[in-house]
Amino acid sequence: MKACSISLLVALTAIPAVASAADDADLRVLREEVARLRETYEKRINALEQRLVQAEAKATSAESITTKAETAAATQPSVPVGTNAFNPNVSLILSGQYSNLSKDPANYRITGFHLPNGPLGDITPQRGFSLTESELGISANIDQLFYGAMNLSVHPDNSVSTEEAFVQTTSLPQGLTLKAGRYFSGVGYLNEQHAHAWDFVDAPLAYQAFLGGQFNNDGVQLRWLAATDTFLELGAELGRGASYPGTGRNKNGSGASALFAHLGGDVGISNTWRAGLSLLTTSPQDRQWNDTDVAGAGITNSFTGSSKLWIADGVWKWAPNGNGNNINFKLQGEYLRRIEDGNLVYNNTSSGIYSATQSGWYVQGIYQFAPYWRAGLRTERLDSGTVNYGVNNINLLRPDYAPTRNALMLDFNPSEFSRVRLQFAQDKSRQGMTDNQFFLQYQMSLGAHGAHKF
Repeated sequence: MKACSISLLVALTAIPAVASAADDADLRVLREEVARLRETYEKRINALEQRLVQAEAKATSAESITTKAETAAATQPSVPVGTNAFNPNVSLILSGQYSNLSKDPANYRITGFHLPNGPLGDITPQRGFSLTESELGISANIDQLFYGAMNLSVHPDNSVSTEEAFVQTTSLPQGLTLKAGRYFSGVGYLNEQHAHAWDFVDAPLAYQAFLGGQFNNDGVQLRWLAATDTFLELGAELGRGASYPGTGRNKNGSGASALFAHLGGDVGISNTWRAGLSLLTTSPQDRQWNDTDVAGAGITNSFTGSSKLWIADGVWKWAPNGNGNNINFKLQGEYLRRIEDGNLVYNNTSSGIYSATQSGWYVQGIYQFAPYWRAGLRTERLDSGTVNYGVNNINLLRPDYAPTRNALMLDFNPSEFSRVRLQFAQDKSRQGMTDNQFFLQYQMSLGAHGAHKF
């Protein structure tokens, strides 16, 4: 009995020790589990942090590439980013309109100004339904050094012409870009834009009178873009000069040269601007135009000499806080002044000196007042200036008249690829005539198309 009591006492004494050992084992297991969880989560957190750093780096790189691409598109709109050299970009612009004109367009003239002979379909619209300038474009990066593009234009008279066909460098140093082939000249503001990018159905009177609507050139063009916060671009061109106001040449050398400078920048976060000054010099040879002499008879004159055209242009754009998706406004204007000197042949008979200084301007404002909707107003005027026909002053008219035109437009743009436009213009280009013009136009863009210039 005594032995049993002693054994029971020993057992009761050992219970706390055994319990304490069990508790220590459980705590050790718990601590080890917590340590393993902490290590696992720390590894996962570190991995997530590394992925976040990589994602932020990629986003920054993408933003930098996008910014560079947007800058390139604004300054050199003909060079797209990401073009597949094995599958060139193909774009098609479909354009047509209905025209209601109160005066016969077949007799269209600008009083006091010499329009080029030949079809004036791109200057003067046809009555009723017609196809307007539709454009087919093909472009691609050729390799790491060159980019190429061609644009074919289908005109209302069913003729097809090559508007542009050129190669252009993509990797010259120091902000230089060289272009060779046929291209729209960089003079002025509107000249370099294709017709589907214009804010009105037609070109301003000054462009019609001094550039035959638009001037393209076969030759070379060199641009320099300064590496500064303020946009600064200088350019020079040398070419054949076959387009009006020049003519085709059967001789070596060049028939046209151009110099231009563009300057621009931001004012706050809501306003941007660009201004430019250009000089286009051509050497027309036997440039002919139809005219009427003092007796009212139809005649044909020709001019050989030099033609210098100065252009000053300016553009101001406003968008609230830099976001122009819903509301924005653009004010645009150009002043053109042409000086010509040389020899004039009157109706293939009498030859004498010819000199003329004439000018013209236009100002237009475009207001996007709601998503998809824009309204615009353009006013323009020409100054017949001083004209001297020399010995032919007794044969040719020198009217003291200032042609004018005012236009109002409203367009609907459901996307960046489609546009429907309504325009009314009161044209007083012909002395003693007022031509009330109504236009309904559509423009549709299919396929890839590069960014338009600023």
